[in-house]
Amino acid sequence: MAGTDNTVADDDALYVLTAVLLTPAQFPSVLGDDYPAACTALRLEPCAEGYGLVLGQDGDGARWTVVVDDVSLVAVAIASWDCGMEYDLSPDDRSVVCALPGWPLAVAVAAPGVSAPHDPEPDPEADGEDFAPLCPPDTDMWGPAQRRLGADAIALQWAVWREQIDDETAFAPAGDKGGADSRAEDSDGKPDRPRADGSDGEPDGPQTDGPDGKTAGPDDDGPQADGRPEVDVPRAGAEAAAGTVPPADDAALSGTHPGVRRALAEAHAYVDAPPPPGRVRSSFAPGDARMIRADGPGWSMVARTDDIAFLLLDELPGEILTVGRGTELPGLLRALDAMAVRPS
Repeated sequence: MAGTDNTVADDDALYVLTAVLLTPAQFPSVLGDDYPAACTALRLEPCAEGYGLVLGQDGDGARWTVVVDDVSLVAVAIASWDCGMEYDLSPDDRSVVCALPGWPLAVAVAAPGVSAPHDPEPDPEADGEDFAPLCPPDTDMWGPAQRRLGADAIALQWAVWREQIDDETAFAPAGDKGGADSRAEDSDGKPDRPRADGSDGEPDGPQTDGPDGKTAGPDDDGPQADGRPEVDVPRAGAEAAAGTVPPADDAALSGTHPGVRRALAEAHAYVDAPPPPGRVRSSFAPGDARMIRADGPGWSMVARTDDIAFLLLDELPGEILTVGRGTELPGLLRALDAMAVRPS
């Protein structure tokens, strides 16, 4: 845990637990499909430089998210934690834009010597108009936030998910635009349906809070071994309740589900009419490839420019649909990469 003192509210010290970036290229997916939407969720202006979000507790143990405009300072802290190094993140008071009650992500650690994390008391002078405390998405339902988190998890664990799809399926020509084909078969010839929550035999790998790349296991209760602050993110794709989530229909497994066609058509449209910043992002991938993350109304896509794509849809809770290379997907991914925002 990185600890520091910083004025939050009523001159209380803030014990910093972790931090994330909120920029056009990197922002917590739980907040929205793109950077302006994420800023709106926090009532911030979507400035080009972006912000840093510092998550911590005050002297009474209350949760606070402090928004700072010193993006470089927060980026250095995150990079240091990623390398297993300690870093005392101490934003200057002049860089503080605002302090918001609550946390948008579930933090797995707590500050020592203070009360357990809890939402701060409402401001009696706010007349009921104060900002409602931020909170993580509900893990007992499937919705846009869980869908985006599921796509982030696939991006972080690409090799794990990719090995579930054989090359014959991935590279077989398909009639769908972009080579859409969500059929994956196991050794007995029956469709093998990977799920965003890792059920049906999928590995329970780390979860992600977004493009910033922080990971946490579902049972972790402290900092990682490398010394990096840790965020316990709601499990992407958690089923609403046993027996309440309908299975994917045959149309989804044959690659003809209308949601697949709609998502690919909207992704193609982004090339001609660029969407809001952050709707399409490009990040590093092994070799000469790039990892593409794209979102739209009701869908999320994660793909590698040298390989296939995975789609998640709001209308298919927890299901992961594959989009084979086909003849058009490579060109679409190259075009999306060319217009995507990238981390600086």
